[in-house]
Amino acid sequence: MSQENIELSKTSIWKKQFTKESLNQSRANTLTEQLDIQVTEVGDNYLIASMPVDHRTHQPMGILHGGASIALAETVGSMAANLAVDEQSYCVGLEVNGNHLRSKTSGKVYAKATPIHLGRSTQVWQIAISDEEGKAVCSSRLTMAVLAKN
Repeated sequence: MSQENIELSKTSIWKKQFTKESLNQSRANTLTEQLDIQVTEVGDNYLIASMPVDHRTHQPMGILHGGASIALAETVGSMAANLAVDEQSYCVGLEVNGNHLRSKTSGKVYAKATPIHLGRSTQVWQIAISDEEGKAVCSSRLTMAVLAKN
């Protein structure tokens, strides 16, 4: 995708204009920046972000830390949730869970957030985390509260 605004199709769930670059710029001075989580792809009903598997995301045994996977899942799910509400609303996390399916020692993982439920007061997102070969690493679900801006 270019630096132009993402073209919102008639079937798109996104209610805000954005670019991948604007999403990635929003990570400055956050955990997202520390873990080098970056949005890599946007579709009409999904968002994909990547995260390196290295010293920043390892646990002491030299494999991907489960907490890093959950941070990736909550990051991409929260970004998606906030793009799927109008300008008078915002979303915050209520619950996140994950099943760690495969260990990973290096490279990158990719998280794809897709909606299960987009309601007026809650949203539920499925986040599938996989490696470069498409092998499942973690399956996560994120529940978000939809709140009104004051």
